[in-house]
Amino acid sequence: MTVTEIPAALGRRALAIFATLGHSAGFFVGLVRSTPSGLRRFYLTIAQVHAIGDRSLSIIAASGAAVGLVLALQGYNILSRYGQAESLGLMVALSLARELGPVLTALLFAGRAGTSLTAEIGLMKAGEQLAAMEMMAVDPRIRVLAPRFVAGIISMPLLGAIFSMVGILAAYVVGVVMIGIDSGQFWSQMQDGVDVIKDVGNGVVKTVVFGIATSFIALYIGYESKATPEGVALATTQTVVVSSLSVLFLDFILTALMFSKP
Repeated sequence: MTVTEIPAALGRRALAIFATLGHSAGFFVGLVRSTPSGLRRFYLTIAQVHAIGDRSLSIIAASGAAVGLVLALQGYNILSRYGQAESLGLMVALSLARELGPVLTALLFAGRAGTSLTAEIGLMKAGEQLAAMEMMAVDPRIRVLAPRFVAGIISMPLLGAIFSMVGILAAYVVGVVMIGIDSGQFWSQMQDGVDVIKDVGNGVVKTVVFGIATSFIALYIGYESKATPEGVALATTQTVVVSSLSVLFLDFILTALMFSKP
């Protein structure tokens, strides 16, 4: 490629990116419009909550426990230097409720449930099941995509709450049972310092936004994947990469809006 061809190549790349963004935006609008019709068969949504939410519970709980244990050990090491070891529960609760709970849950959800959704939709496309639905005048967005989209939005806040709860209990085991911090101070400082609306509520809002983003990305990439084994494999990889970057970017935006000083 010569120097004179670089601007043209960059222009074509920029146009391709904007075209993809426009197409995905139209797809998202169509998916949202199809959601009310998809909810008429709510049993499909319940089945998907079990498939992508309940089956992600083990990795969410295990990761929450591991994060809580590490936070407690590192937090005690830092707080004890300043004579504030009793604030361990408050530090762990704020860290999990505000940031680590929603973000890590979304990343784990994208890696476990998001790839599953993408592969499932991609295989349905490769097997021409989606085309067969369209031939029978059944909209795949209503029958297939909408229940999975709603299930992802429902599952993410529940999984985020479980992640934070398990993490706090793991920190209690380390801080109170193993190290010997007073149990009353552990819980009382947490109750006094954690605001239900500002801390817990904003964390729930984050999980809802992450649930919308990761579910949509997984469904969109699966629906637009090439109907080949290589295409499905590439789509699952793209789901993890795009979802993870989107979660991190959205977390920065939401944190700046929620916790910035007026």
